[in-house]
Amino acid sequence: MTALIVHGGAWDIPDNEVAAHKAGCLAALAAGWAILNAGGSALDAVEAAVRSLEDDPTYDAGVGSFLNAIGEVELDAAIMDGNTMLSGAVAAVQRVRHPITLARRVLESDYILLVGAGAESFAQSAGVELCSADDLVIDRERERWKAQQGQPGFRGRDAFRAAHDTVGAVALDAAGNLAAATSTGGIPNKLPGRVGDSPLLGSGLYADNESGGCSTTGWGESIMKVVLAKTVTDGLRQGAHPREAAQSGIRYLARRVDGLAGCIVLDRAGQVGWAHNTLRMAFAYQVDGQEPVVAIHQDEVA
Repeated sequence: MTALIVHGGAWDIPDNEVAAHKAGCLAALAAGWAILNAGGSALDAVEAAVRSLEDDPTYDAGVGSFLNAIGEVELDAAIMDGNTMLSGAVAAVQRVRHPITLARRVLESDYILLVGAGAESFAQSAGVELCSADDLVIDRERERWKAQQGQPGFRGRDAFRAAHDTVGAVALDAAGNLAAATSTGGIPNKLPGRVGDSPLLGSGLYADNESGGCSTTGWGESIMKVVLAKTVTDGLRQGAHPREAAQSGIRYLARRVDGLAGCIVLDRAGQVGWAHNTLRMAFAYQVDGQEPVVAIHQDEVA
């Protein structure tokens, strides 16, 4: 059994951006599925899927990411192997075109989390592609940033209602191994050095062959408080279907910390699940023997 699910963020996705979100999720699904279909690993599949999303300026990951309060891009990403429980993460990096690949190199090292200039120095030594910080900035985000300078309080919950496109993927390969990955540019107009849930194990992602895998998206300050990805996968361990585990986790987030988020889930049998309490969430998935499914889901979790 092989399965793959990807997401392109949970927020109030406007009608005129639905087609681009669907297309990007389908392209990422195809990139990851090609690896699984050829007998490749879940870890390779989620890296490939997220790299595709990082290359798509539709999303807040890689090129096209939001700018922080001083007009710079700072990127976070993480990847986790559910078989070995090895993981790698990076935060607040600025000159890395594919932070998910840098996170993969960290997974292969003696460390788990590297940040800022130290992570960029490690990228050079690990042969990870670097770029100019300006290469990651697009006109849409320059204009958004300029408009936000007149709204100094535009952070937190309000920012997530307006825009949020953290991306992620969860895969199950033919050997029965799970992997999860998440990548983001964070929230618009964030304080320099702010790090959200995406690079944190148990919050932005989690994978364990004994339970399942999860990737989250949303208001990181709320997600971290309830370690959402681990909470959801613990539900799988207790026998919940992935859809039920996802919904339960999002309801807990909303009730306990008034959070906003979405998540995608796979269990070790290849069953898929998702949930969100934002207006919409973009995702796509494919399971052995079935055609790919792509959706901009609109049913909020009460």
